[in-house]
Amino acid sequence: MRVLWSTNVGTGERFAFSPAVDAQSVYAAAREGTVLRLDGASGQTRWRVALQLRLSAAVSVGAGMAVVVSEEGEVVALDAENGKPRWRARVSTEVLAPPTIGAGLVLVRTLDNRLFALNAEDGKRRWVYQRAPVSLIVRAPAGAVIAGDLAYAGFPGGKLAAIGLANGVLRWEATVTVPKGATELERVSDVIGDPSLNGREICAAAYRGRVGCFDALTGRQLWSRELVSLSAAASDARYVFIADERGTLHAFDRSNGDPVWKQEALAYRQLSTPLAAEQAVAVGDFEGYIHFVARDTGAFVARHETASGAVRAAPVRFGPGLVVQTEDGGVFALAL
Repeated sequence: MRVLWSTNVGTGERFAFSPAVDAQSVYAAAREGTVLRLDGASGQTRWRVALQLRLSAAVSVGAGMAVVVSEEGEVVALDAENGKPRWRARVSTEVLAPPTIGAGLVLVRTLDNRLFALNAEDGKRRWVYQRAPVSLIVRAPAGAVIAGDLAYAGFPGGKLAAIGLANGVLRWEATVTVPKGATELERVSDVIGDPSLNGREICAAAYRGRVGCFDALTGRQLWSRELVSLSAAASDARYVFIADERGTLHAFDRSNGDPVWKQEALAYRQLSTPLAAEQAVAVGDFEGYIHFVARDTGAFVARHETASGAVRAAPVRFGPGLVVQTEDGGVFALAL
């Protein structure tokens, strides 16, 4: 592994902070309200802003903005070029997943099962999609992805929904897993993390339940597999990658869900959501290691120790490699 550069943005505590990237820059945020822009080639700080907020999710970048959210439900948009404030808005409650920017909107998924669509120009509310409240939820990031005129998001009860960007109307709903168990706790089956969209297939994982892929246009289930997972799935042109709760990393054939390989040598390392990067799959763990395994076989090809706390969120592709943010605030640009 080569470390291209590293810096520190500030602690994330136990929240899942991760960097965001555009063509030439890396953006990062920290729990105490720090947001910064780094030069992608050198890691030098281009600007740093100290917001008087306790941030609860990673920064997102798009439409010329860097957007962050707070534990009080405040959404702040900064100019991506210079860090100056553009607008502020408020949603109903705490947000754990980074906003999704696209199609002239900023989508914010709140802990009370709502998806807010804010106008990217001024932060004004365009629509709200709301699910019925439930008594128990998984306190983990669950965001949205945008493709065409649809937004895809997961919800409690093992549901994956496609929502029209124009008006917030439900287009289709699919079941990733069916809640089972004698108690409310046993029946918790939230879809966790962001759905993984690749071509016409969208894949998602439900807490301690199943992983499955669906037709992105109709919601028709293509396949599903029993898997006890605590993180989201990732996919590339051929495979779906996911780590189970025991620390085994799995690869499934994206077309039919057949198992391709599994790597069991990372047992109980509390693996992050994987990143499918070219010929390797990268995954972080609770000690701050980044592990690379071969995409087609699962064999180890590289490893890097950040020595900077747990990696709670998936690494992010950037340039010749990736960037990753640790629980203690370290931001590392790595390349094979």
